[in-house]
Amino acid sequence: MSIAELFRLDDKVAVVTGASSGLGVGFAEALAQAGADVVLGARRAEGLARTASLVESIGRRASVLPTDVADPDQCGSLVAAAMERFGRIDILINNAGVATAHPATRETPDEFRSVIDVNLAGSYWMAQACGRVMRPGSSIVNVASILGLTTADLPQAAYASSKAAVIGLTRDLAAQWTGRRGIRVNAVAPGFFTSEMTDHYRDGYLDRQLERVPAGRMGDIRELAATVVFLASDAAGYITGQTLAVDGGRSIG
Repeated sequence: MSIAELFRLDDKVAVVTGASSGLGVGFAEALAQAGADVVLGARRAEGLARTASLVESIGRRASVLPTDVADPDQCGSLVAAAMERFGRIDILINNAGVATAHPATRETPDEFRSVIDVNLAGSYWMAQACGRVMRPGSSIVNVASILGLTTADLPQAAYASSKAAVIGLTRDLAAQWTGRRGIRVNAVAPGFFTSEMTDHYRDGYLDRQLERVPAGRMGDIRELAATVVFLASDAAGYITGQTLAVDGGRSIG
């Protein structure tokens, strides 16, 4: 293969969770542009249909199934649907996630668990279901956050804990599966990107954060999606167990 060909995903099958909006849409679009067919899971069916149309407009096949990754059975159903339609899964992008901001003295057990159930447990259930059917040469990319590496002036104990745990999960699954099963497992830790999640920030919070970003700007979703495609592709064939911060340098400040 040429260097350029190493970045291609032609005829591979990728599963993307959290694919109804935001970063998940960008990941699905990028994977399709790189040549992959895409299986889309999220809780909101309307958004999934729009993402599927986007993938198909690029000339790739799409399959959708409403999925709550906090439910292991629904994760298994998404994988079963992918196998029935395409007969294989080569890539998993563990993107489904939720965020809250509650002061630590007032956060309830249910509020804390609801974040852990989606961000950490959901990533594990999806990886587990896909890992059972993936062949050697497959790749899992978990979406963590720079809040798993540093702090960013919000009371987000549940979210930060869940994303730090995703980084630990990435290392452990890579250690278990890369040598024995030929499945690479890596993570990206996004900084601040324009998305549905960042739309909720108020009171100049993002402006204050950008003062601490050496690149001096928000990220473009295409920059993050390109990194995900790289980690999913054979171009990253000797990379496993790593977390790559895509944050304009925010995590070094």
